Amino acid sequence: MVGLKEELLKSIWHAFTALDLDRSGKVLSHNLCTVLNVPHDPVALEEHFRDDDEGPVSNQGYMPYLNKFILERVQGNFDKVEFNRMCWTLCAKKNLSKSPLLISDEDAFKVWVIFNFLSEDKYPLIIVPEEIEYLLKKLTEAMGAGWQQEQFDHYKIALNTSREGLSAWELIDLIGSGQFSKGMDQQTVSMAINEVFNELILDVLKQGYMLKKGHKRKNWTERWFVLKPNIISYYVSEDLKDKKGDIILDGNCCVEALPDKDGKKCLFLIKCLDKSFEISASDKKKKQEWIQAIQTTVNLLRAGSPPPHKEARQKRKELRQKLLAEQEELERQMKELQMANENKQKELETVRKQLEAAAARAAEEEKKRLQTQVELQDRFSLELEREKMVRQKMEEQVAQKSSELEQYLQRVRELEEMYKQLQEALEDEKQARQDEETVRKLQARLLEEESAKRAELEKWHLQQQQTIQMTEAEKQELENQRMIKEQALQVAMQQLEQLELERKEALEQYEEVKKKLEMAANNTKSWKDKVAHHEGLIRLIEPGSKNPHLITNWGPAAFTEAELEQRQKSWKGKKATSE
Repeated sequence: MVGLKEELLKSIWHAFTALDLDRSGKVLSHNLCTVLNVPHDPVALEEHFRDDDEGPVSNQGYMPYLNKFILERVQGNFDKVEFNRMCWTLCAKKNLSKSPLLISDEDAFKVWVIFNFLSEDKYPLIIVPEEIEYLLKKLTEAMGAGWQQEQFDHYKIALNTSREGLSAWELIDLIGSGQFSKGMDQQTVSMAINEVFNELILDVLKQGYMLKKGHKRKNWTERWFVLKPNIISYYVSEDLKDKKGDIILDGNCCVEALPDKDGKKCLFLIKCLDKSFEISASDKKKKQEWIQAIQTTVNLLRAGSPPPHKEARQKRKELRQKLLAEQEELERQMKELQMANENKQKELETVRKQLEAAAARAAEEEKKRLQTQVELQDRFSLELEREKMVRQKMEEQVAQKSSELEQYLQRVRELEEMYKQLQEALEDEKQARQDEETVRKLQARLLEEESAKRAELEKWHLQQQQTIQMTEAEKQELENQRMIKEQALQVAMQQLEQLELERKEALEQYEEVKKKLEMAANNTKSWKDKVAHHEGLIRLIEPGSKNPHLITNWGPAAFTEAELEQRQKSWKGKKATSE
């Protein structure tokens, strides 16, 4: 009943706003009671509309009376079209545009009723752009034309910039202007409006001519069938004047296809609790459409759901409410952000004022600082002169220190040069050691040759041993000199000139040793020749003793210590004999 009351209120609102209620309120109330099949209450009517300042019309308005004595008593057993037509009659003359329209007054009435169905539940009543688009699409589809989305988008943009939606009379002007039905004649537009009116207002889900089989005479008669959410009515013709019967639908009904029989095709059967109805459609497509439409209606009855167009309207409203709630939430958040921004601005303003005050204080302090600075400049001028004198003295000291530093650097460079010369001297010494090593290797090779012929060089060996001993003494002397040189190298950085002299002396001594070695080698060769000539033979080299060998500066000795002693005794005996 709440939904019915809201639908009635929209039509009543148009009539209410179009009338002078103080003079025509009784007429409106009487007409409402008549078309809504509500019993009249003349006493309440006269009490409500009594002619003084204390009447409820003046203090409480018309709504309390309307709710209490009319709307709350409505049972639903009234003709909706007749009710809407009564309200339309009261408001159309005052509000309908005087400019010529491409639709008739009857079509305008139907558009007005459709507007009440699709408008928002708030007053003054308007239809939002989404519902306008839905209605225009339905009309375009009913006319068999193509929908011009781009054209409507331009119209929607222009509409949104000026207001939220259209009133009923503006919607009638829009459809009557032919803006979205160009190329269509008046009859086509009227048929489209009537089709949409039947679907949305009269809840006509489907209608058309079909053949129905009689229950008594079993003959087939053509009837105009009208499918609604809970009933199928059939008439003699489509003018709906001569109604022949109803098929009451509920959740227990079903519909099924039948095979062709008795010369009839495209048959289907509607089964109800008390009766079954055989119907023949004009073709297979119509048959399938009717079966599907009736089955959908039965399924909605079983589920307790409203008709599809009402459910779709409710979903669109819920979606708009959701979007509106989101938009309000967004606006609330924007307001909060704006308030926060304003608070920040206030804080910034406070900070700015504080900064200005701080700047004023800073300017005062700067002024004091400048005065103090002037005094300090006078005070520090004398100190500056003294500082200049001190700086001059320091510059002189720095110049002196720079000169000393330059001398020190020159001394360092000289020492570096001496170090390089010392390195060269060390390289020369290293080369001398290598030459000495070469001589040692040569001497070792000579000793090996001598040891191979020691059997025939006994006398010569004694002299050679003496020579070796002398050489060892000289070598020891050379080793001592080398140690002295190494010690001298440690202090070479301080005594470079002395080291150079010692190195020259070492080289001279080395040359002398080489000469002595050469002389010893020559003597050895001459002695070997003499022994060979004197004895006339060369003794074979025998294996040496297993006793440890002597080690000389040039390597292992040619004789063992025992052999050397034996040879010395033999040489001494021969020497004594020869003397």
